[in-house]
Amino acid sequence: MVQVFIGLGSNLGRREEFLERAIAALAQTPGVALRRQAQVYETEPVEISEQPWFLNTVVEIETDLSPHELLTVCKRIERALGRHERGRYGPREIDLDILFYDDLIVHEDDLQIPHAQLHRRRFVLVPLSELAPHYVHPILHQTVAQLLAHVTDSTEVRPLRSRKSSLRP
Repeated sequence: MVQVFIGLGSNLGRREEFLERAIAALAQTPGVALRRQAQVYETEPVEISEQPWFLNTVVEIETDLSPHELLTVCKRIERALGRHERGRYGPREIDLDILFYDDLIVHEDDLQIPHAQLHRRRFVLVPLSELAPHYVHPILHQTVAQLLAHVTDSTEVRPLRSRKSSLRP
């Protein structure tokens, strides 16, 4: 089993319900063990500001699925929850992104691990730093905490509520 971090986001419809249902679907996937979840954050949109704010979180899983098998699972969950393609930075019902897959580096047309933009995105780094502040980016050789300390993205990221998730450590 390898350690994987997955970022989740939603800015359409019942945002929190989409996150909960996506996490539940991941947890029910054979070969996937859900370990922890960061709190949920409400985040300002990036790139296209004229859209609803997002809810974002990160989960830590362990899996024996290959990176491509896990990507297929993530895309299947997105489709099952009704995601429609609206462009790269457009609004979405649900989005699941593989952020880190152990210390693996993958550069393919359909899969980039680590996620190519995670070090530039406050909405990813804030919840990721809750779970893994000392995790070292295998390409940049900086910890998640260091990446967050130096991120130039100034978009707002605020906790949705003070309640802790039942999956937290």
